[in-house]
Amino acid sequence: MATEIKVPTLGESVTEATVARWLKPLGAVVAVDDALVELETDKVTLEVNATAAGTLVEIRTPEGSNVGVGAVLGVIGEAGAAVGTAPAAAATVAASVALQDASDVLSPAVRKLVDDNKLDPAKIPASGKDGRLTKEDVQSYLVSKAAAPAPVPPAPVAAPVAPRPAPPAPKPAAPSGPRLRADREERVRMTRLRQRIAERLKDAQNTAAMLTTFNEVDMSALLALRNQYKEKFEKKHNGVKLGFMSFFVKAAVAALKELPAVNGEIDGSDLVYKNYYDIGVAVGTPQGLVVPVLRDADTLSFAGIEKAIGEYGKKARDGKLSMDEMSGGTFTISNGGVYGSLMSTPIINPPQSAIMGMHKTLDRPVAIGGKVEIRPMMYLALSYDHRIIDGREAVTFLVRVKEAIEDPQRLLLEV
Repeated sequence: MATEIKVPTLGESVTEATVARWLKPLGAVVAVDDALVELETDKVTLEVNATAAGTLVEIRTPEGSNVGVGAVLGVIGEAGAAVGTAPAAAATVAASVALQDASDVLSPAVRKLVDDNKLDPAKIPASGKDGRLTKEDVQSYLVSKAAAPAPVPPAPVAAPVAPRPAPPAPKPAAPSGPRLRADREERVRMTRLRQRIAERLKDAQNTAAMLTTFNEVDMSALLALRNQYKEKFEKKHNGVKLGFMSFFVKAAVAALKELPAVNGEIDGSDLVYKNYYDIGVAVGTPQGLVVPVLRDADTLSFAGIEKAIGEYGKKARDGKLSMDEMSGGTFTISNGGVYGSLMSTPIINPPQSAIMGMHKTLDRPVAIGGKVEIRPMMYLALSYDHRIIDGREAVTFLVRVKEAIEDPQRLLLEV
């Protein structure tokens, strides 16, 4: 009995996905719950698993295809069933295992280079993703072909004199000039996630009256506290490490309680003030920026925050974050310092009204009690929507965070 592989429900407001890659080739034997195909939406990447055991006998949607909820991706037949029985299968087998004829997957620039030089793409060694040809592959092939010495004709039988050696072949000229620039480029289709990130960030710039205010924080007390207790903390909480983020989340929540506009949003002509604190923590992945949310962060312990952030980070790198884990959020924290950023202006994550940016801790000379001392300092940034948050509130927010980080005991005593 054949079982159709269908696109599952993708989450709230998401109706379409792109087939990122097939994880099983046509004809593969599959077991129940085996991952078959990876789908990419504008929010997450998810795997579609087998609901029946058998043989993958048909692949209807090749990689790169856009599919809606409920669309049939392929068919699982009985074990040992013949493959390619459906008309669509023959056209999609190659896409599923990345073995298409090279002429079917050439980029426009590569196609032009191949056609202009009357080349057979199947004879050119390919180094691109999934065995695709790149412009560099074709150019290297042309250079090697031009550099190959011409065959020397055999000496006539009647001539006893040895043939003169053939002159060395001239070296081909290196590609130059603007005309050949396109041949040294690679055009890659944007992922749905990257497209969505671009849309949301541009919408934020177009819609919000966005400003950024800065402050700096002395990290001495926090570093000393962390160094004093990190081993005991990790031992007590079963390997959960004590990082900086839990302190900044706690400090941000305390400041949000004092300044509710920073935790609010604009809905039409209404201002919505939220008496709960779902803190988004921006995480960079190879696929793009994602923002998993710490629900009710005000109720979490330091260990609870650190554990949740660690789990979200692993899921993000593996592409396993669910829609629910990234939906909502009342305020976002982004830590560009992990990449070495000293200062930046983060962009608001709509419909939120503010985002705080952390940066690299760097030893700098500062004036302390009339003397110059070297202290580990971090710049903080708060980008905010001036339509709902006034400058006084934005500046006060960062001052409250600064006070809490420079005197961490305030967080424990809630003062």
